Amino acid sequence: MTDTTVIAAELRRLLGHAHAPFSGVQVAAAVEGADGSVCYGVNVENAAYPLGQCAEASAIGTAVTQGAAALRRVWVASSLPGLIWPCGGCRQKIFEFASPGCEVISVAANGDTDSRTIEELLPLGFRLDPAQVRRA
Repeated sequence: MTDTTVIAAELRRLLGHAHAPFSGVQVAAAVEGADGSVCYGVNVENAAYPLGQCAEASAIGTAVTQGAAALRRVWVASSLPGLIWPCGGCRQKIFEFASPGCEVISVAANGDTDSRTIEELLPLGFRLDPAQVRRA
């Protein structure tokens, strides 16, 4: 099992890499694949809102690029005090790549953590069967 304290420390370090000139809120995320590999991402805002990218989406994109097919754990931290949770769009992104029971862990600046499954965060999430998607 991946050590949450190690991930939390890396997330705090990565907050400084976030590009958040509009909201001022830096977010960092990590995703753990089924093979135990961990990929990181930060939020990248864009003046042409909503073309920015959430930290969770950045981390998922890196994991998919590296060949991950299923996620078993996701961490998220921000520059705000207290715990935060992925936005609705990121909850759906996580859900689509999540193994059943995928744990989503919020990490506060003071070290507090809380955990929910993706099914708790998105009880009516949906997946499309790629075989049923109509190709143009």
